[in-house]
Amino acid sequence: MNPLTQVRNTQRISREEVARGASGKASWHDQYKHSAYVYCGGLSFDLTEGDVLAVFSQCGEVVDVHLVRDKETGKSRGFAFLCYEDQRSTVLAVDNLNGAKVAGRIVRVEHVDDYRKKKKEKEEEDAQEKEEERERERERGRRRGDGGGGGGA
Repeated sequence: MNPLTQVRNTQRISREEVARGASGKASWHDQYKHSAYVYCGGLSFDLTEGDVLAVFSQCGEVVDVHLVRDKETGKSRGFAFLCYEDQRSTVLAVDNLNGAKVAGRIVRVEHVDDYRKKKKEKEEEDAQEKEEERERERERGRRRGDGGGGGGA
């Protein structure tokens, strides 16, 4: 289906929902309540992660931006996946930014049912979490007065 048709269909469903006064479990958004990720398509190839963050942070605090890039050239492929701190922000993004014009292009914003990070992203995240835990341990050791070196003499 044409991306602009998908944008219009999503907008129509949302308008009908508002007219009915549907919310909570009656909302079509409810089927995505387990996911804080959204897909953003139709992005200008010139946008950076910071640009995408600036636009989408209007709907809530963004905790992860994955602007998909070409493996060989490193240039944006025109779509991204974003994770919000609060899942309710995804509803705001889909309802308010889907069909919006950003950098001269109409963007498509949709819920993501099951976003899976690539193995490399997951490994980098795990390594960062381990380093943060080691730093917390060193800090606890310094507060106790043992220097937090983790080793004995």
